[in-house]
Amino acid sequence: MALSPRFALNTFSVLAGGFLAVSAMTFTNSAVEWLGFGVSTAVALAGVAGLVLARRTSAKAGHGVLAAIGLWSLIASLVFTGGALTWLVFAAGAAFVAAALGDLTAHELTTERVVHSLEVRPAEQPVHTTTLQSGAAA
Repeated sequence: MALSPRFALNTFSVLAGGFLAVSAMTFTNSAVEWLGFGVSTAVALAGVAGLVLARRTSAKAGHGVLAAIGLWSLIASLVFTGGALTWLVFAAGAAFVAAALGDLTAHELTTERVVHSLEVRPAEQPVHTTTLQSGAAA
């Protein structure tokens, strides 16, 4: 079983968003500015790569949302300062987490995922069951 690129991108986005949200409330404004810029750039580039490489429309939509949030966040981290910067970087981290978890949930709810979860057995291999009859020794 191979790791899905969609799952990998969404997991990366959840971790990056969590890191960004915690960093926004922990570090000074100058550190938050550059962390916001760097992490948002990484998520935006990963989202664009996923958008280009995805085949399904639902995957393209999820990656496009991540790319758009990343693009807005990297621009906002360079434009705003002070308290606005702190809260915008925090909001961007929360938005990365929400968008990635939403995309993961959408993927799990698709019929494709259900079909891949079914176990198919060939007709020539019967299912073996053991039955005990009354009075028979086991």
